[in-house]
Amino acid sequence: MKILQVMAGADHGGAETAFVDMCIALAEAGEQVEVATRANPLRVEQLERAGLKVHELKFGGVADLYTVYRLRKIIRDFKPHIVQTWMSRAAQKVPSWGDKDAQQPYLVVSRLGGYYKVKHFKNTDYFTPITPDIGRYLVENGVAPERVRQINNFAETEDVRFPVSREDLGTPEDATVLLALGRLHDAKAFDTLLKAMQNVPGAYLWIAGEGPMRDELEALSSELGLNDRVRFLGWRDDRAALFQAADICVFSSRYEPFGTVFVQAWAQKTPLVTTASDGPRQYVRDGEDALLVPIDDVGALSAAIQRVSTDEELADRLVFNGYQRYLEEFTREKTVQAYLSFFYEILEKEGLVSIVQPGDNFAAL
Repeated sequence: MKILQVMAGADHGGAETAFVDMCIALAEAGEQVEVATRANPLRVEQLERAGLKVHELKFGGVADLYTVYRLRKIIRDFKPHIVQTWMSRAAQKVPSWGDKDAQQPYLVVSRLGGYYKVKHFKNTDYFTPITPDIGRYLVENGVAPERVRQINNFAETEDVRFPVSREDLGTPEDATVLLALGRLHDAKAFDTLLKAMQNVPGAYLWIAGEGPMRDELEALSSELGLNDRVRFLGWRDDRAALFQAADICVFSSRYEPFGTVFVQAWAQKTPLVTTASDGPRQYVRDGEDALLVPIDDVGALSAAIQRVSTDEELADRLVFNGYQRYLEEFTREKTVQAYLSFFYEILEKEGLVSIVQPGDNFAAL
């Protein structure tokens, strides 16, 4: 099957990471994948290293007609069966089949990781929200239920080539290490986590991420007297090594439509403390596979961290059950199979399965 993956994307972020992971996973499953995305050295290098053809486009505002023109040409040349868009900007730029007489029909499938305005998806044929609640939102806003298929994100972390050294990060070997990952943005509530750190003496916090709030968060860390125990690591591409070097993953978000970090913690067998933001609260079973605390509750967050760090039996239970959830619901294989099965199903439903050539691969079927 030929699949064109399309995302504008910021420099860094969870959706951007999931996009790269998904493109590579589909290609490694045997599908023919091309990518259209904004220029980004890290993202493009990862995709090209995996052998994917990448088209770098501007993805500007309404006046950017060149991106639409280029996408039409890419589609004409590649002849995809499925064009999958990520977030709203890509969906707005991708033309529907028949918009400009394409040589071959295709379906536009929009992957939604948030509660975007439905009006931006007028060229979308089908939707793949990543949580049940986003699916509910789409239906409540006029999308026919039969055009919606909820498919989980999968947890993907790279192989550990070089273990993370605590000494290199100025962290004692016997300290409790808390790991937080994400864009340095208000939605991630790292400010709440820093305040909670005041009530967890002796623990060290590693924050892996970049974003507009870096200066503000560093200033807050200094104001709270935490500089000797907090490490701002910047954006990292060694997630698995960080998880393996840490003792607890803390996911402090105040707004998180899904939040792949909680699944990565399960996959890496790291005890998880998370807030009840939209994504985690739909999946986490409090006390079984993670500890779930209210959003922006400094006391509850610090108390949960203390519980996990001092109760070995609890930590082991969270790790065991979390890993089982990962195996049952969030592996790469399950997500890729769900996507490919859905793609084939809708091509057949729309009478387009005949355009798939005899040699084309449906790896999951």
